[in-house]
Amino acid sequence: MVAQQEFEDTERPDFGPWRTLERVRERRPLVHVITSFVAADLTANLLLAAGARVVMAQDKAEAEDFVALADALCLNLGILTADRVEPMIAVARYAVELGRPWVLDPVGVGASAERRSLAKRLSGLQPTVIRGNAAEILAMAEDEAAPAAGVDSPIDSAEALDAAHDLSRSTGALVAVSGSVDYVTDAVRLAAVANGHHLMTRVTGVGCALSALMAACCAVEGDALKAASHGLAILGLAGERAAAEASGPASFRAGLIDRLYDLDQDSLEAGARIQ
Repeated sequence: MVAQQEFEDTERPDFGPWRTLERVRERRPLVHVITSFVAADLTANLLLAAGARVVMAQDKAEAEDFVALADALCLNLGILTADRVEPMIAVARYAVELGRPWVLDPVGVGASAERRSLAKRLSGLQPTVIRGNAAEILAMAEDEAAPAAGVDSPIDSAEALDAAHDLSRSTGALVAVSGSVDYVTDAVRLAAVANGHHLMTRVTGVGCALSALMAACCAVEGDALKAASHGLAILGLAGERAAAEASGPASFRAGLIDRLYDLDQDSLEAGARIQ
């Protein structure tokens, strides 16, 4: 595990998740998302519920035009097909050229050589944030096959702290590791976010939507550590509130959208658990 002293001696940033959510609602940043068709619906609806706007242009012929219009970009490896590789590379390069923040979600990166190759190429294009579960972050940092590196990783997020630290140093990106406790590091500072509920792992696309929400937060908050931590706390708390009313995954899914939509200052300031 990364030596905690290294982080404890560094002044932590002033966290204000409500300020970030308020800015998203006021400014309504447009997030360009390339994701899997499985996750697209929930991702779009959660972004809209948070107050952002969304576009999902995936064809290379128009994807770059939409990056120019957007305030942030999110790339999700999702269901990877050959015709999606070059558009992802092109829009990532263009986002950097335009100074747009962008988030990489390396879904299932350790499961195939093609995913590892694409993730490596994308991570070299100055992503603002790389977000994944522990197995995905371990696979990214070690650049090797990891059969467990899927969306349902059994590895605890704390076990990937060294890998997150190394990956942040090698790519310059803020690295977020999702799990029962979420960790965020820029290789100098470390934050832990303890919001969330296990039902969030029982609905397809929640993690993918989280990455897109982080992109929206990055569009209004220039400190990537704050932006990523705030996104984790915002969606995690909405998940807790939705779970309190849900009878199962289906009602939880609908409730998650509603509770994100009506999340208010008092609830977020009282409920966000960021350390």
